[in-house]
Amino acid sequence: MKISSLEKYLSIGKQQRMIMMNMSRSPQPEEFYQNLGRLFYAVAAADHVIRKEEVEALKEVVEKEWMKRDRSKDVYGTDSALQIEIVFDWLDANKPEAEDSFERFADFYKDHKELFPDSTKEDLMVTSNEIASAFRDKNKSELIMLAKLQTLFNH
Repeated sequence: MKISSLEKYLSIGKQQRMIMMNMSRSPQPEEFYQNLGRLFYAVAAADHVIRKEEVEALKEVVEKEWMKRDRSKDVYGTDSALQIEIVFDWLDANKPEAEDSFERFADFYKDHKELFPDSTKEDLMVTSNEIASAFRDKNKSELIMLAKLQTLFNH
């Protein structure tokens, strides 16, 4: 079984992660999940409207999939994967452009490609598709955003 960089990173203790972060500038798990929140917001907001069904789809997939991947906790004892929802909700309340959120995710991805093995990229595509399909299937804006994500992952 091949262990990804993220899995290795998450399997070590908090003190070791802090040392690693200072030495290699690797992100904390919270930062990884915050950027996933940016990505999923960009997909949901691609058409300038975030529907209740999209939010419900996000919350469901975070609970069923992303929280199971990682049991790390933030400094407050909250599951790190919940940062996806926290950031998504904050972005939804503040309404930045979807494109800006996508670009922030893309920058993080380019700086930390080692955290994105093929299996994680596949899961991100599946989650993004589920969010985009949650309300009357995908529209043109969401399809364009999904295509941008696939292009990012292919390069």
